[in-house]
Amino acid sequence: MDNDHGLTSEELPGLGARLRECRLRGRLTLEAAAARVGLSPAHLSRLETAKRQPSLPVLLGLSRAYGVPVEVLLGEDRGETSPVVRGPVVRAGENEPTSAGGWTYRPVGAPGRAMQALRVHIPVRVQDAVVRVHPGEEWLYVLQGRLLLTLDREEHRLDPGDAAHFDSMRPHRLVAEQQPGVELLFLHTLLQSPSAELWPH
Repeated sequence: MDNDHGLTSEELPGLGARLRECRLRGRLTLEAAAARVGLSPAHLSRLETAKRQPSLPVLLGLSRAYGVPVEVLLGEDRGETSPVVRGPVVRAGENEPTSAGGWTYRPVGAPGRAMQALRVHIPVRVQDAVVRVHPGEEWLYVLQGRLLLTLDREEHRLDPGDAAHFDSMRPHRLVAEQQPGVELLFLHTLLQSPSAELWPH
């Protein structure tokens, strides 16, 4: 399950109602929608009633499950109520940056796909105590700054040009070690590869 408490209802007012609306629009039961994202029905119910806030990976999973851009879930769709149809090329500046839990990210891929691509900025001392566990795989590439990546109890320091690829069911934590933070390219999928371990213990 996802253990991220990084988003608050004050930051994302109306998120729960939008999650429920998108689920009902897709004619999905609570159980069916939760199964698509690897959550329990009770956890998804808490998200819809704003008793708990989702992490960015869970938002991406719900975006894919409901077939809507993550901007719609965040209430930044500018009046759009259906997925945006785009070609294979994403131009610089096409997608506005969005903040979630203090992190800033910009989608750099097409919405509603099995693989989500983002450019992410992690400030110093923001969500640095949050340990995440959720279905899927993650791949990240450090563009600027130094990243402290904790996998289980292992600590790895990544500098610009370094990358990591791991099963995101492993407890993991991403921390920016120095100002002005870390800039990452980030890929996430809800699907695991056939190999049980992407990064040896």
